[in-house]
Amino acid sequence: MLEGLSVHNSGVPIYVQLREQILALIGRGVLKPGTQLPTMRQVAVTLKIDLNTVQRAYAELERDGVLAKQRGVGTFVTQAPPPRNAKKPVQDFAHRIAAQAKAQGIALDDLAEALTRLAERDG
Repeated sequence: MLEGLSVHNSGVPIYVQLREQILALIGRGVLKPGTQLPTMRQVAVTLKIDLNTVQRAYAELERDGVLAKQRGVGTFVTQAPPPRNAKKPVQDFAHRIAAQAKAQGIALDDLAEALTRLAERDG
């Protein structure tokens, strides 16, 4: 999993980059339910970032129900994804992705077009 993570000086906070990359790995099935994540210290050392940054990313994912910590054992991907019935989480996610796209110089129209093609292909 560690090889799938990287951080960039893109204007997007590092903890957000880390959180979104972990979510993407889960979404693509690279990290399956029950998979143990590397320790926060391992991630911090590998990416050469502050341990508090990793703790914040893991804590947000735990708060959202994506990860679960087991004291003395580790952090794991939860068995079931959190419910996504309301529109607010979708709006919040769209805002985060839009901010990341802008920070990387990607036009929102181009992003929308790419998402539409993905939806048509996978739909």
